[in-house]
Amino acid sequence: MAVVAMWKCDRDDAMFDTKKNADAHDKMLELAENFSMFLEKQIEGISEQDAEKIGLLLSKNKDTLIAACKGQPDLLLDIGTENKQEATNITPLAAKG
Repeated sequence: MAVVAMWKCDRDDAMFDTKKNADAHDKMLELAENFSMFLEKQIEGISEQDAEKIGLLLSKNKDTLIAACKGQPDLLLDIGTENKQEATNITPLAAKG
């Protein structure tokens, strides 16, 4: 019987076959949690559940948000659509020659 190494994220029990992917997922969840706490502090009356949903949305799309803040705001309109660009295809303006 073969032994397969797996990494488990302690925040949501997700399992990954590489430490790199597990660490990336954990960082994404940590950012989402901080976004959620920020929203709960800044928006009176927002529910914890809504803050968590928004926090995850922002965290999962952080590269698109960064590019939008750096001069490509139209990218925000593609979040959640089939026309969504992969994060690796987004070129922040600061990186352009």
